[in-house]
Amino acid sequence: MGSRGQNPPQWNQTTLVDFILLGFSDIPDLQGFLFGVFLIMYMIILMGNSLIITITKMDPSLQTPMYFFLGNFSSLEICYVSVTVPRLLIDLCSQSRNISFLACAAQMYFFLVFGATECLLLTSMAYDRYVAICNPLLYPLLMNSRLCIQLAAGCWVSGVPVHIVLTYQIFSLPFCGSNQLNHFFCDIPPVLKLACGDTLITETLVYVIAVLVVTVPFMLILGSYVRIIETILKLPSATGRAKAFSTCSSHLMVVALFFGSGLITYLRPKSSHSKGMDKFLSLFYTIVTPMFNPMIYCLRNKDVMVALRKFLLK
Repeated sequence: MGSRGQNPPQWNQTTLVDFILLGFSDIPDLQGFLFGVFLIMYMIILMGNSLIITITKMDPSLQTPMYFFLGNFSSLEICYVSVTVPRLLIDLCSQSRNISFLACAAQMYFFLVFGATECLLLTSMAYDRYVAICNPLLYPLLMNSRLCIQLAAGCWVSGVPVHIVLTYQIFSLPFCGSNQLNHFFCDIPPVLKLACGDTLITETLVYVIAVLVVTVPFMLILGSYVRIIETILKLPSATGRAKAFSTCSSHLMVVALFFGSGLITYLRPKSSHSKGMDKFLSLFYTIVTPMFNPMIYCLRNKDVMVALRKFLLK
């Protein structure tokens, strides 16, 4: 990388060709144990979500918008978890934890795209519950299959261009110091820590996108749940209230888990970031929450339980 005319610093700086993912190397005695735990969790996520995808496709009683979105959500969970966990498992087994610049950028990009899709899908699911409970007579008309497909496609696609720009912006920063990423995957905060020079524009862009992709959907979900709860409380019978609430409770729990850990990680002030805490919180929304989602949806939902029994008896 020789000097070029008047601006050699830029050329001398971008000499890093790869990063080293430190992951959990600070606790060497626990590598085998962690490998076992994460492998079991990954298997549970794959099996649980595959079961949900299968029964929402095959069971005639689950051919409704709510389960159409749930099938999409389960497919997404498999993609989302597969961006980080297989790499983490490999790193726990091997001595070399190098990840190339390009692989790191690709991992960050897909992680962000699937994360954004998850926020938007959870918002679509909240809208579905809002229409079902607040406008039950118009529900078949409003939530027709065409709208459901358009909403789902919008969720899957809309994060793509935004995150191409963001990932490009982050990885076009000069990296010249240490190449040790104190994390188990290429997440934004640890990568930005290694950048040289001014990261203010990039950090501002991260905040703006976080507000658009995380905070706005979260506020929309909150708004729809305020209306849903108002409507449920006005229902005359206690059984009606319980039935209406049971169709939302699983979605509400998933929303609280996913958005809670995500918001704490990305939007808390920089001064309160501790490396161990960051890794722990990241584990929460990359592995723990996706593992609980199929359980929450199966155990808290009678229709899914009935369909599951039928499927397993076959």
